[in-house]
Amino acid sequence: MKNITLLVLLFLNYSIAHPQLLKEEKKINSFIDANDPDALKLLEEVVNINSGSMNFDGVYKVGQIFKSRLDALGFKTQWIDGKPFGRSGHLVGYHTGNGTGKTLLLIGHLDTVFEPSSPFQQYTMIDDSTATGPGVSDMKGGDVIMVYSLEALKQAGLLKDMNLIVVMTGDEESAGRPLELARKDLMEAAKTADIAIGFEDGKSDPKTGVSSRRGASGWELKVSGVPAHSSQIFTSTIGAGAIYETSRILTEFYEKLSVEKDLTFNPGFILGGSDVKQEEKMNGGSAYGKSNIVAKETIVKGDIRAVSPEQLKKAENIMQQIVANHLPQTEATLIFIEGYPPLAPKEGNYKLLEYYTKVSEDLGLGKVVAVNPRDAGAADISFTAGFVEMAIDGLGLPGGYGHTEKEYANLKWLSRQTKRAAILLYRLTQNPISKKR
Repeated sequence: MKNITLLVLLFLNYSIAHPQLLKEEKKINSFIDANDPDALKLLEEVVNINSGSMNFDGVYKVGQIFKSRLDALGFKTQWIDGKPFGRSGHLVGYHTGNGTGKTLLLIGHLDTVFEPSSPFQQYTMIDDSTATGPGVSDMKGGDVIMVYSLEALKQAGLLKDMNLIVVMTGDEESAGRPLELARKDLMEAAKTADIAIGFEDGKSDPKTGVSSRRGASGWELKVSGVPAHSSQIFTSTIGAGAIYETSRILTEFYEKLSVEKDLTFNPGFILGGSDVKQEEKMNGGSAYGKSNIVAKETIVKGDIRAVSPEQLKKAENIMQQIVANHLPQTEATLIFIEGYPPLAPKEGNYKLLEYYTKVSEDLGLGKVVAVNPRDAGAADISFTAGFVEMAIDGLGLPGGYGHTEKEYANLKWLSRQTKRAAILLYRLTQNPISKKR
């Protein structure tokens, strides 16, 4: 807390003393303006390489393009093989500067939701300021912004003093398993860093930043009853059957948890009847039953999204209590499946958003406000929660229709977002507070 307070005071003093851009910051802007055509070419190049999460070669190829850029900037880079967690891998880079300021962790991802089988494969200009293509805003545009902000800092002679870590994961859209291996390198980097900054698109609105994200995990409910002729339902020996018990549980989930702010839980599919067969790889299955037979079993799978670890734990406890209160002659079990943790709202994150707003206003780009956590899906930056003092996401390239074949990006904001990112990184690393040890 003392470190955060000191950083706040230093940053506010900096802002009061320098209401306009400094000479070094003007150099940053000039480089970004001059190199905007090159940044657009890089964006087109990486978008035109298919890097669906399961296209391991494509993810690796995109990673090597960004690796070469980081190598040229003096980063010590490494490609982390994803074989242990069933994916292509991650790009990790470290830059140790001469300064004593904060260590910043910059987060991107290389993969998209569009596999080689998708008809959506090419970068296409819609008009002079709009491009469509797989991953153009989610999030190859953000990766380009990250790299060009670092190149601008290098050209301005400022990168040499900065302590930075870059992690570009290769499986953000479909995380490998086990998750503790798939996100090990990201979490280890977060333990070393002081501040985490994500270059996802956020809410597709450059007037917003993400200071809190809800987590996303799964749950599976299995219910069993006594199969019998339907004429015997509700008797002492047959009881209520699996489907009635499942209905009770889901209804009570809704009644007791739907009023919880920022918490959602959704039963995505349900199978029930006399004979149920689940097909894990197909995210579904089959069920057989007749109207005159009491259901023997049901399976329900869903997700749960909470804004903090405490809220998630509270919801899980309530759900287990509901499940334990069985109807006659039924049994039920509920398990929770690991997923992305929440990025809980905290003071440091909001302070970092204030810094970002100040940079944006100094650039004449206006105020930046926090996205409602309900509008911010799970993302890699959430794995830094609990390790860093401050975190913010949403510094990527604005666009829309993410995860669909209509995905597009607003190219007018490529240079603007790069300027905001580069100057934010510069200012954050000017505070002489020692790094974590």
